[in-house]
Amino acid sequence: MKLAFALALIPFAAATYSRAVADEPQQRPNVLWILTDDQRYDSIRAFNQILHQRDQSELGYVESPNVDELAAKGTTFINTYCHAQGCAPSRASMHLGRYPHHSGIYEFEYFNNKADHWKPSLPECMQQLGYQTMHVGKLGVRIRTLQRGKPRKLELYQTNIDFKKSAAEGLTDWTKGPIAEIAGVDIKSEGIEGDFFFSPDGTVENTSGDLARVKGFENHSEQIDAKYDLLRMYNSKKPKRFGAGEIIGGVSSQPAGKTRDGYYTAQLKDYLQNPNKPLAAGSQHFVGVDPSRPLFAHIGFDFPHTPVLPPHSFRSRFADRTYQVPEFDKEELASLPPQLKKLITINHSDHYTEAEKQQMVRDYYAFCAYGDHLVGEAADAFVQYSEQHRQPWMVVYVCGDHGWKLNEHGAIAKFSPWKMDSLDPIIVVSSDKESFPAGKVVTDFTEFVDIMPTILAAAGADLRAKEFGFLDGYDLAKVASGELEPRDYVVGESHAVTGPRATIRTKDFMFSIKSRPDKKRGQNMDWAMNASYEELEPVLYQLSSDPAELHNLAYDKSYQSVAQGLRNKLLNIVIGDGRVEVDWGPKATGTKSVISDFAIGADDKRLKL
Repeated sequence: MKLAFALALIPFAAATYSRAVADEPQQRPNVLWILTDDQRYDSIRAFNQILHQRDQSELGYVESPNVDELAAKGTTFINTYCHAQGCAPSRASMHLGRYPHHSGIYEFEYFNNKADHWKPSLPECMQQLGYQTMHVGKLGVRIRTLQRGKPRKLELYQTNIDFKKSAAEGLTDWTKGPIAEIAGVDIKSEGIEGDFFFSPDGTVENTSGDLARVKGFENHSEQIDAKYDLLRMYNSKKPKRFGAGEIIGGVSSQPAGKTRDGYYTAQLKDYLQNPNKPLAAGSQHFVGVDPSRPLFAHIGFDFPHTPVLPPHSFRSRFADRTYQVPEFDKEELASLPPQLKKLITINHSDHYTEAEKQQMVRDYYAFCAYGDHLVGEAADAFVQYSEQHRQPWMVVYVCGDHGWKLNEHGAIAKFSPWKMDSLDPIIVVSSDKESFPAGKVVTDFTEFVDIMPTILAAAGADLRAKEFGFLDGYDLAKVASGELEPRDYVVGESHAVTGPRATIRTKDFMFSIKSRPDKKRGQNMDWAMNASYEELEPVLYQLSSDPAELHNLAYDKSYQSVAQGLRNKLLNIVIGDGRVEVDWGPKATGTKSVISDFAIGADDKRLKL
């Protein structure tokens, strides 16, 4: 990737400003927001160099020349943490600019924009500021609207190229769903769902754990799994089944550029390179960019989320690599509370063979390397478009909506408060080098709720205006300049898989507790304030001596004053400082916001232990 940074700026034509746009006229940049999925920070060499003074992961070889160049040309916010280690709640926090305990979105529930406490999303605000908005790829924000009390799909972006439609139409390399026929045989009546693989010649192949019961296809899934060298998640207590389990390793059925992520990149490039022209993505029709208006574009990559299927040309570059797979200490498991033991049990991976562990790590990092190539293509196309039209620009790159374990803590996947699941650095590259200097590294704590105010401020919004008072985050330009006093801590709360769990992280400690007795929204909201220390299922790590977060000190007598101080601060923030819960219901029709506000102002970003 070679970004051109020389730019002669010219004033924009007058646009329709919200009343919250700053009084002084300013040149507003085109904005590209790049977000990846399940990506570990250590897949990026630049981040390894900043944090650990080495290019490679502790596990072994990685490559990321394009993101490394973004880091060299922009400002890296290296200590950025997500708020929920699951795709949907994490993406909601970014799009809404609010912590889970202020949005009421804690896991994978569908929700609506008619709730009592609701505020507009980032793309809606950008549209109000006069921007055209475009999205391609994975969105992951499960929002609905209500019409006469019934839920309806809500489009947050003016132009939205739906990745599910593209996949279902066979425009990419893989999708999942009901199998109607296989090898010309009608099996619709069997009610089987499985994986679809699309080849360059138009061939469609299927694999499913249930195909073994269909006469004539007893060994079909075994053959397809072998063809694509698929490694699937499996339980140590149950035998493996071909065609069953999430795919954590394998090779794509399509060459580089023709996969899901390659398709998203191609669609973004078509949109940018064909101004005001009618375009199509299968059955979806849209119009190319309008150069007379500022642009807010968002590309949501799937990589390296399962199925982990790097194309052959990238996979082959990692084929001979050997990795130091993290070892699992059963003593760690014994020290953990029930919630985290449950997580490790569900996503346990230490029982995989050494060859399987090597494959899952190799294919994961190969997939990240392929994604890095596409990130470079997307950023190049965006900068080229902006400079061609003599317009300022900003690229916001977010390394994962959360991280991913590769046998750390004996598990694979996410959903835990540990660092590998939670640390997701951000890079901002801009034609405005004063706000985001090239090569600058910011070590202050930053959070995903900072993304929305950063983009809005660049777009001309006056964040001091009352209508933006709901935002929980900071403008990263002000963090980079040192105008804002650094946070003493970051917080989060996730309910998926583990059950309700809140976390506070300082430079010295990570402390996490069970925050709710169950997932019943709006009920027993003060439970944690009255629960015993043991009922809160605490974990405490001293980070300077235990950076891998392996030794739980929650019951160590010498750390009790620290633990109690963190407990009180965390609970006052997530339970009492304007907590919101909504019983969204199975059809996302709930609108009554239940609010807990006995500790308003507790989240002052200051902490004394």
